Formats: sequence, C-alpha cells, structure tokens
Amino acid sequence: MTKTELLVTPTSVEDILPLAEAGADAFVIGEQRYGLRLAGEFSRNDVEKAIELAHSQGKKVYIAMNAIFHNEKVDELPDYLRFLSSANADAVIFGDPAVLMAAKEAVPEMKLHWSTETTGTNWYTCDYWGRKGAKRAVLAREINMDAIVEIKENAKVEIEVQVHGMSCMFQSKRSLLGHYFEYQGKVMEIENRKQQKNMFLHDKERENKYPIFEDENGTHIMSPNDICIIDELQDMLEAGVDSFKIDGILKTPEYIAAVTKIYREAIDLYDQDPDLYEDKKDELLAAIEEIQPENRPLDTGFFFKETVY
Repeated sequence: MTKTELLVTPTSVEDILPLAEAGADAFVIGEQRYGLRLAGEFSRNDVEKAIELAHSQGKKVYIAMNAIFHNEKVDELPDYLRFLSSANADAVIFGDPAVLMAAKEAVPEMKLHWSTETTGTNWYTCDYWGRKGAKRAVLAREINMDAIVEIKENAKVEIEVQVHGMSCMFQSKRSLLGHYFEYQGKVMEIENRKQQKNMFLHDKERENKYPIFEDENGTHIMSPNDICIIDELQDMLEAGVDSFKIDGILKTPEYIAAVTKIYREAIDLYDQDPDLYEDKKDELLAAIEEIQPENRPLDTGFFFKETVY
C-alpha cells in the first residue's frame, strides 16, 4: 500500500524548502485569477521557482485552476495550461469542465485532480470524473468518516481529504462586503472591512466570528473553527486514503510548518506501527492545541456528524 501523501499550501516560494523539510510531500499553489482560496499568490515566475525547488527535494507541485471560469477567461486556459506543462507541474486541480476540455486539447498528458469543494460526496461521482480524465478526486468537507472510508474502498481514482485548517462556508462572485452585509448592519457587522486580512463577520446569535475576504473571485466566508483530525487518522490510513491536505489559508508560514511537522510524525508513526500512533495521538493533538491561534478553535468538522437522509 502506498504511503498517504501529505499535501500542504505554502504562502510563498520561500516556504517550499522549510515545508519540505517539515515533511510535506506535495504543494498546492497558483494565482487567484485561476485558483480559489490559495494560501499565497504565485505568479508564473513564482510557479517555475516553486516547482524547481520542490522537485529538487523529490516533492510534487499541483496548480490550482479550480475557479469558475466565465467567457472572458476561457480563452486564457490553454495558454496557462501549456505554461504549466512546460514548467513541469505535476498536476492541475480543476472544478470547471472548461479546464478539462482545454487540457484535453492543449496538454493531454497533464494529470488532473477534480475538486468542486462540495460535490465530491460519493464514489460514483468521483469515478465519473475519473472516466473523463481525472486521476484524483478531492472529497467535500461536509461528509463524515464512514462516507470517506466507503468512497476510498470503492473508488478507482485517488482520494484526497482535508484534515486540517479552515473550510469555505460560502462564496459569491459579487463584492458583498460593501453591499449586503453593511445593509444588514443591525444583525451583523463587519470588522476591518477595508483590510484584506483579519476581517471577520460577527454572528452574535451563534457567538461566532467567520473570517471573510474579497478577491478577484468574489466574497468568501470561512468556517469559524479549524478542522483538526490529527488524533483520528487511523480509519483513513487503514482505508488507504491517498492524500491528506493541510489548508494554510490565512495562517502564518511558521504555523503551517509546525502543523506539517506534527502530521508528518503521525503518518510516519502509523506507517511504522499503528500502535505507536495510537499511543502518541493525544500528545500530537496537544502539540497542535498549543500553537493554535486563540481566535481559531479546533473541531473535527463533519467527520463524526451523523448522515441524515
């Protein structure tokens, strides 16, 4: 059985070598013109440098092209894909079928990872896109552990699961910060709206703070807590889930590196002997809790939610 990949989102080219040293096996990078909710902005020059550095360490680089593409951008896709091929990118992450169609014509040899954020919920859908050319399917964050294991046991494509970090709750192509939420100011208020970092949507009824930001792709509202499943990896490791993703959006490089190192230890311990992981998993969780930002509580996301039909 192939060892589970540890996939990490660097904030800049300077993060590549430290994260490789911390134990990352692969990286997700890109630019917001083509990719959604990236931890950092990577120009074409940055992409080339990042791939060169990663490959020098035996690591892989996946390029995010998972935005929704309207007509004005569709004609750009073949050129960007050809650039990624010439830069030796290991795979392209897509959600919009326009990327799949462009890749088939421009770079038919390029490996593709299907990711639509919310619709990767069953093995049949994953394999559908596998038959269309995807090598990997990225599962939705809203499904539980039983569903993840079932998908991995039945799917013919590789399976990727986010195990750490915040997730997106809502996206709109519109610039909502300056419109709807200010209009609804009696219910919710925006903190630091004009800054691109540390902006929060306050929900006083639920006593939650949701990170919120705008970019070229519109408005993004993120989860109030961070997923952390460091002490519950055994079922997915036993099932052979192909990739664990640490999403470092809105986090510091130092935090991402520290979390990467802890997950690397967890995977290595399990690979050596599942009992070693079992004995140390609580200690690993405590190590993450110690470095966790005060305004970002940890939870297990939907991993243990009961499915309601």
